[in-house]
Amino acid sequence: MMLNHIHRDTPARLLIALGGNAIHPEGIRGTGQEQFEIASAAAQALLPVLMYTPHLVVTHGNGPGVGKVLMRQAIARKRVASMPLDICVANSQGGISYVIMQAIQNALRGADSNRHIASVVCEVEVDPADRAFLKPDKPLGYFFSEEEAADLAKEFGWIMKEDAGRGWRMVVPSPTPRKIIDREVIDHLLGKRIIVITAGGGGIPVSCDAVGRINGVEAVIDKDLTSAILANELEIEDLLILTSIKHVKLHFGTDRERDLHEVSLEELKEYHREGHFSVGSMAPKIQAVITFLENGGKRAIIAHLEQAYEALLGNAGTRIST
Repeated sequence: MMLNHIHRDTPARLLIALGGNAIHPEGIRGTGQEQFEIASAAAQALLPVLMYTPHLVVTHGNGPGVGKVLMRQAIARKRVASMPLDICVANSQGGISYVIMQAIQNALRGADSNRHIASVVCEVEVDPADRAFLKPDKPLGYFFSEEEAADLAKEFGWIMKEDAGRGWRMVVPSPTPRKIIDREVIDHLLGKRIIVITAGGGGIPVSCDAVGRINGVEAVIDKDLTSAILANELEIEDLLILTSIKHVKLHFGTDRERDLHEVSLEELKEYHREGHFSVGSMAPKIQAVITFLENGGKRAIIAHLEQAYEALLGNAGTRIST
């Protein structure tokens, strides 16, 4: 990519939430080589933003990653001691952050930039009494047929649910994030203009007792909602959610389907109330955008990964403002 003629119109402070498609889209085996290749392509697509955004945070999903960790544990459970879900989230967060970090490093070095990148394994406080623990509904890991799902539920005790017509997946509790434990560390690195990769998979869910001691919680937090709260805590006014679609759609999958380009927060909230967004796919992103804009954010964008820079310039994606 030639960067000589690119306008440096990115915001001074920005949080990018990378969807799982950044390193593990559907249809791949998920080998290490595949993940590095896909992350490299993602880093190239983001290169103008990486070059010209002074204070930049990158978060990422880990659904396929943590699902693999759980599957490996299930298969090897008679030979290797299994780890609780919070450690599995930490495991996948660290591994995926490494892949993305290396891809960004190589992209920047290829553009003669010596900018530094850091990965922060991030803990996120949740309420252990959150009602989400009574009704697990966060899908993660592989898609299975209904018959395969029934076998897995019987053999491993997993809770399996159908996910947006795409197949059956394991579901786990997804409590609401309350506080980013590592916010001050992240903010310190941002102050030095270091690109920070953090809060992978929504962060590691933990609880804090009355004297501040931290304990892991077996759950998975929604990545986009954690991203929104992290951006608010860091006083970042621009949130860019990157996924595999070019626009948010109304009447999705019908002959009335249409793309949203510019929309106000109040309009988006009304569309959400009308039920336009699927719980298993777009609804969590919409809720994250609403949370972000209601708590100090100024602009949120949902766009395709390959159109990240154009979306920031106002030429692509769905742009939501207060």
